[in-house]
Amino acid sequence: MAADDIEQPLPPVSVKHYFVDETGDGTLFDGKGRGIVGEDGCSRYFAIGVLDIRDPDGLSARFRNLRQQILNDPFFSGVPSLKPENSKTAIAFHAKNDIPEIRQLVFRELAGADIQFFAVIRDKAGLAVDVKNKNQQSAAYHYHPNKLYDEMVRRLFKNRLHKDDAYRVCFATRGQKDRTRALRLALEQARENFRRQWGIDSASPIEVTAMPSEHSEGLQAADYFLWALQRAYVKGEDRFLRSLWPKVGLIHDVDDRRNHAWGEYYNQKKPLTADCLKK
Repeated sequence: MAADDIEQPLPPVSVKHYFVDETGDGTLFDGKGRGIVGEDGCSRYFAIGVLDIRDPDGLSARFRNLRQQILNDPFFSGVPSLKPENSKTAIAFHAKNDIPEIRQLVFRELAGADIQFFAVIRDKAGLAVDVKNKNQQSAAYHYHPNKLYDEMVRRLFKNRLHKDDAYRVCFATRGQKDRTRALRLALEQARENFRRQWGIDSASPIEVTAMPSEHSEGLQAADYFLWALQRAYVKGEDRFLRSLWPKVGLIHDVDDRRNHAWGEYYNQKKPLTADCLKK
């Protein structure tokens, strides 16, 4: 048999698994058009983060095993968030609901995982000024939080949809209507923006799903990174983010234009710290 007749093994297919969550929201004004950023019930910052997980099944297994160990540990007996009827830590990890001792265990699990985190964050105070300026320039302009979300998704994914054979992107839902179609369009636009800038095309399929965080350990892991990022911005407390920084690929602060019109980029060479954020 000729060498050319020998069936060659197919190269392995590379599939990238992304998990997307947010912290804060895109609300800028009340029903009367009054700016409410920073007031009670309205966050100052809005961030969207994506967690690139090399082995989602492996991370899910480790998270489920950790949660079961916690539920079986007498040390945590009587903790309200661990009661199934409260639908909190007993169901899924969520940094806001988890007690500090449990957060520490989750952070340790994340520190040992093969993952990488990216995020885009907006300062809503500056964003509200931009929106008012656009309204003055054009009566046809109308701000909507969904438009902001989709624009941030395009920023987040512009450089992340061209190297692999296929992509699976899972978005966290928070009670909103199904926006899978709009999110898929935002991803396709992000890839098109990359093609226009660099001349590199990709036809790799993108599978988009959306689900509550309690149905996905990958989303729960992304939530922890976003909680740590939020603490740094809102509380000036960066120790949680420092513990995860080796897993951070890039943070883009769009509205910090003190040095550059395009904002600030933080990465391994330039870590984001509380001192960096002091105005």
